[in-house]
Amino acid sequence: MPPRRRSKKGSAAALSQIAADHPEAERIEVWFQDEARVGQKVRMVRRWFQRGMRPRMVKDQRYRSAYIAGAVCPARDTGAALVLTHVSVAALNRLLEELASQLSPGTRAAMPIDNAGWHTANDLRGPNNITLVHLPPSSPELNAIKRVWQDLRDRYLSGRLFPGTRAMVDACCDAWNSLVAETSRIHPLTDFEWARQIKP
Repeated sequence: MPPRRRSKKGSAAALSQIAADHPEAERIEVWFQDEARVGQKVRMVRRWFQRGMRPRMVKDQRYRSAYIAGAVCPARDTGAALVLTHVSVAALNRLLEELASQLSPGTRAAMPIDNAGWHTANDLRGPNNITLVHLPPSSPELNAIKRVWQDLRDRYLSGRLFPGTRAMVDACCDAWNSLVAETSRIHPLTDFEWARQIKP
């Protein structure tokens, strides 16, 4: 069965429609949003090592997890996140409120987001300066923040032994803070051409 085509064109059109629907907005910023699970049972990653030898890596078999609920803006090379022990509508509402407070006056955020249950719930309260753009089903490649999660896991969160939830939360906070403190890190990871095609 051939792979399904993903609708970059449709998603770009949806972003452009936000600009048309909100002529009062002086600026439209694209913010990609998602949650990443970071657990004791971490994934293995590739590592450089001496030829002919096999590197060792810790592999925990326990199942406790923490979550990074985050959003990134390629144009501003920045992001906002909360580190939580679970995902829920309440957690996403808190993230949206945090993001809304970071937008300058006259700016509207267009936020591509997947169709997880807490992203489509009736009690999800989007702030007045944020518009959610639901991506097509089963299309993670359209959400640029997925590359951020891979980068954080590769550089900070894989091959580690977390004794408990507090250690996971601290590690997630440290990884995220390192990411946003590094100049020109978020932009090259998340600057999708189709998401720049917003026409007023």
